[in-house]
Formats: sequence, structure tokens, C-alpha cells
Amino acid sequence: MERETLGSRLGFILISAGCAIGIGNVWKFPYLAGMNGGGAFVLIYLFFLLILGVPVMTIEFSLGRASKKSPVHLYKVLEPKGTKWHLHGYVCLIGNYILMMFYTTVAGWMLQYFLLTVGGTFDGRTPAEVEELFNAVLASPVRQVSAMGVVVALGFFICAQGLQNGLERVTKVMMLLLIIIMVVLAINSMFLPGGREGLAFYLMPSFSRMKEAGFGQVVVSAMNQAFFTLSLGVGSMAIFGSYIGKDRSLLGESVHISLLDTFVAIVSGLIIFPACFAYNVEPGAGPGLIFITLPNIFNHMPLGRLWGSLFFVFMSFAAFSTVLAVFENIMACTMDLTGWNRKKTALISGIALFILSLPCSLGFNLLSGITPMGEGTNFLDLEDFIVSNLLLPSGAMIFVLFCTTRYGWGWKNFIAEANTGKGLKFPEGLRWYVTFVLPVIIAAILILGLVL
Repeated sequence: MERETLGSRLGFILISAGCAIGIGNVWKFPYLAGMNGGGAFVLIYLFFLLILGVPVMTIEFSLGRASKKSPVHLYKVLEPKGTKWHLHGYVCLIGNYILMMFYTTVAGWMLQYFLLTVGGTFDGRTPAEVEELFNAVLASPVRQVSAMGVVVALGFFICAQGLQNGLERVTKVMMLLLIIIMVVLAINSMFLPGGREGLAFYLMPSFSRMKEAGFGQVVVSAMNQAFFTLSLGVGSMAIFGSYIGKDRSLLGESVHISLLDTFVAIVSGLIIFPACFAYNVEPGAGPGLIFITLPNIFNHMPLGRLWGSLFFVFMSFAAFSTVLAVFENIMACTMDLTGWNRKKTALISGIALFILSLPCSLGFNLLSGITPMGEGTNFLDLEDFIVSNLLLPSGAMIFVLFCTTRYGWGWKNFIAEANTGKGLKFPEGLRWYVTFVLPVIIAAILILGLVL
């Protein structure tokens, strides 16, 4: 069976960016920036994105393109005979499943919030009533499972249509709409009365605010966010590398995708911070910022229902772009392992993921008595911890070591693949950094994730 390919370079960039652009950009980045002093956090984040995210993304792309295989089989093509690197390929597939076991539920929240906002459910509600509504959304097993089920069914249906006819076509439209909606929302927020103070907080580095938040805390938060924002470590980028040709070098493509990912994160803050300052809302409100704080802001804003509906459409697109990209990874791995066609793979994978996602959806209601990580925790916390704190950093470490050690694919093979084609070349002089410094940074992220 001939391997499918993406139809255009734009499709590759938008799908890869769509995988990276998710709830972490538009939900976590703004509230982390708020909690860590604003502008100084943003600067440190950009620094780590450049020295950490871009090299690891280039490595993943090169492994995918050189092997033309999904993560479960790429090592078998590239590893030296008799080695066991390929075992990590199966861990990648498991990691993609665990990620979607909770991400589909959160994507379902975005969908429910869009419908609630369009329907005017939040209109005229007090802050306490808005919080009660969010708790009511979580407390309903029928609503939680139904929304998650819609996300799973729609995602696998689109992927079943083919790489170009399904995933690429839908992602292109969705990502372009996402960018347009974001820009419209940001312009509206920036011109709110009092919004200028929010812009200053967000964009002007203040080392006094950074000191207040704790210098070490700000640096660690920025480093973690720069690493996790690009979805590196479970082969999510390797799969899209396997679908592209050799006409462009890979560092340039990684930079373009990182810039697009960063653009979305920065513009999310341009939407949220001016609105927070205009309506005297604490910008460091934490995870509740999206589901409790923002509906209250839209309540007081002229044409609030329109702006709120647009915001949650944008949030839904951001979540769903990641869902589609990871579903494609799951399907590509499954097709490589079984030889099934796309439609059969989509059906069986969809049923499996729906069943596996039930504990998270029910963890806020019927299964709320189960606290896998101690009091106050749920299945979402456990699954998020396994992926974010264990599988992503350890997987990124394995990819880096595989491309730098003579016991793996090796530096010469990596640099030759990364630099094939037109565009920005990966500097040979960075070999020492990628071989010795980058693994130390990733190890620090892994250790901090386990002990903090």
C-alpha cells in the first residue's frame, strides 16, 4: 500500500502547528503569564522555545522524514541492528492514547461552553452563578460523556476520509479561521476602556513583578511551557515529517511552526489581559480564568454574547486541531502495526478511545470518589501527569540521544536529513550543545516535573 503524503507545504505547516497549538497555548499560557509577572515570563519563554523546542522539533521531523514511518516503526528502519530503541515507538502510541483520554474531555468542555454562550445561558448571571454553571457542567455524566463522544466520533470520521481529503482539508480551514477570529478578538480587547494597562502588564517586562513571583519559579514555569507547548516527545511531529518530501530543510520548518504556535499564545494574552484590566479582574486567576472569569467579563462587555461565542469557537478550534493531529498519529501507528485500511482503523480506534476516555469524563461525577493522586485529584490529573511529567520529557530525551549517540541513528545521519532541501540549515557547530547541554535541560524538566 503506497504511503499517503500531504498535498502542500502550507498543509504540513498548519497541521503541525495545529498539533502544537492547543489548550496549552490559549488557556495555560495566559494564566501562567499572569501568575508569573507578565512580560518577563514571556521573554524567558521565547528564549527557551528557541534553545529547547526548535531543536527537538527538528529532530522529530528528521526521524519521521528519514524513515517514512509512524513512531512505532521509525526506529526499526533507522536503529542499528540488535538494538532496542524501537520499544520507545510503542510507548509513543500509548502516550498518544493517554493524552487523548483526557484531552477529548477538555475539548468537550470547549464545545459545551460555546453552545452555552451562543444560547445566552451566561447572560445576566452573577460570578457565583457562573461558577455554579461550570460545576454543573462537570457534574453531569450525560453531558460530559456526550460531548467527549462527539469529539471522538467527529475526529476519527475526519481522519477516516484520508490524509489530504480529511485531515489536511479540515485543518487548513480551521487554522485559518482560528487566526482570523483571534485577531478580531484581540483588536476588540485592546480597544476596551482600561485595556492599555493590561497590555503594559503583559508586554512590558517588569523585574519587580518577576521578583515578587519568585525568579526561580518564573524561569521554571517558562521553561516547562516552552517545552510542553510544542507537543514533543511522543512522536506527534515525527508522523507529519513522514508525510513530506525532501525539498525543504527541517530547521526552517520548525522555526515557522514555532513562530505560529507562539503567535497564537501571544495573541491569546492580547485577548485576555486587556479584558481583565478593563473589568478589574485578577489576571493571575489560574485555571479558572477561561471557564469562570472570562464568561463574567463577556457578561459586562457590549455585544458580550457575540464576543464570548467567538472566543469559545476559537477555543474549540484550538483544542480540535490538536485532537485531529494526535488521532492521525494513533491511526498511522495502528495501520503500520496491523495493515488495516483507514476506515477500519478509524472505527476500531474510535471505539477503543471512547471507552478509554470514560474514566476522565466520569471522574468529575460518578467516579469523583476515586482520587488516584491523593485528595482533590481525579483521572484527568493522573493522565495529565503521566503524559506531561513522564512521557513527553523522557520521550524527547530518547529522541535526542538516538540522534546524537553512535549507539543510535547518530549525528551524521541526523544532520544530513535535517539539512536536505532549501532553507535554514541546522548548524554543525551546535553538535556539542545538542549532545551534552540539551539532554541536561530535558533531564531538569523531567526531575522538576516529578519532585514539584
